Amino acid sequence: MLPPSISSDFCPNMNAAVTINNFQAYRQIPSPGWTVGWTWAKREVIWSMVGAQATEQGDCSKFKSNLPHSCKRDPAVVDLLPGVPYNQQIANCCRGGVVSAFGQDPATAVSAFQVSVGQAGTTNKTVKVPKNFTFLGPGNGYTCGPAKVVPSTVFLSPDRRRKTQALMTWNVTCTYSQHLASRYPTCCVSFSSFYNDTIVPCARCACGCGVKSCVRSPRDSKRLVPAASSAHALGLRRGGNRESLAPVLQCTTHMCPVRVHWHVKLNYHDYWRAKVTVTNFNYAMNYTGWTLVAQHPNLDNITQVFSFDYKPVVSYGSINDTAMFYGMKFFNDQLMEAGPYGNVQSEVLMRKDASTFTFRQGWAFPRKIYFNGDECQMPPPDDYPYMPNSSPPSALASTAMIVGSAVAAFLVLLMA
Repeated sequence: MLPPSISSDFCPNMNAAVTINNFQAYRQIPSPGWTVGWTWAKREVIWSMVGAQATEQGDCSKFKSNLPHSCKRDPAVVDLLPGVPYNQQIANCCRGGVVSAFGQDPATAVSAFQVSVGQAGTTNKTVKVPKNFTFLGPGNGYTCGPAKVVPSTVFLSPDRRRKTQALMTWNVTCTYSQHLASRYPTCCVSFSSFYNDTIVPCARCACGCGVKSCVRSPRDSKRLVPAASSAHALGLRRGGNRESLAPVLQCTTHMCPVRVHWHVKLNYHDYWRAKVTVTNFNYAMNYTGWTLVAQHPNLDNITQVFSFDYKPVVSYGSINDTAMFYGMKFFNDQLMEAGPYGNVQSEVLMRKDASTFTFRQGWAFPRKIYFNGDECQMPPPDDYPYMPNSSPPSALASTAMIVGSAVAAFLVLLMA
């Protein structure tokens, strides 16, 4: 699973074509999108941009007539929003920085923009490669390596009869770490089944309780209200401020932005059915183009998925125990913010494999769950719902003693 990569192509007229490719199989770059940054090697400036914009102009006081787009030595660049004029667009731009996962939709797993650079030189000896590349997607988590010069990119003319070559091309590879992105998990998993009345909830403080504040649910007046005004906190984060990415969570015992619930629903002769529900507890976030990845030994025998799209994820040769689920376009591909519409759900029908299938000892529940590429906090194995005839040893011993006492009392009555 390769991370996003950034490549820059400098032509003799000092126009650069920058392409961002997301090679992660099931982690997209969600709203409010990516931010790319670097440090110029000399005194370069950005004269103009198409398909993106620098967040700051910087100090351009030394320019008297035409002012550059940005004079910052370390510019930060963001994608344009949908609907900008056509003369500001290029192919694969202007989606607000949202980039799909490569395994979900390769066609939209790319973003691009063009930049015109001044004071950089005109040959491959005078042009210097920028350094200190950074990538936010949209928060922390990515670490970028140094730029590496690679063979120059070749471009085809629209009639595909002429080739032109870039002056210089370099690639930058950025890797993602969930531990760098967040100190705590960002989702948790709960379980239930038809054969047991026990509902296994997410662990308490699964995503960390610490100093996080929460917002009372309108449907539950018993929930706690944070010290600050919940309405004020909610408004700050809905105002489109890219600097504030902290979630505004509904008060729960687990304090997770997202919960995934796996319910073992039905048992047929040759098939069994599970229901999967994803709930959003974040009042400040709509998850557009979300993905859900589950690892379970019977996912190699999926017969039908009812309300999600599905793709197998074959990570290790012939081992096919992992599946990626995502929403159907224009139906449930957006997981709405916390509230009555803040959930999506589907059912999965799987064929039984007589050599491995069982409901005992929690086999019917997934081994791992990932939401948007981040691993979710699973319940402890000892808490999984168990079959009624596979009670824990202590419960079996107690049942045997009760039955034995009842039999002895019955014999005494007969003798009397």
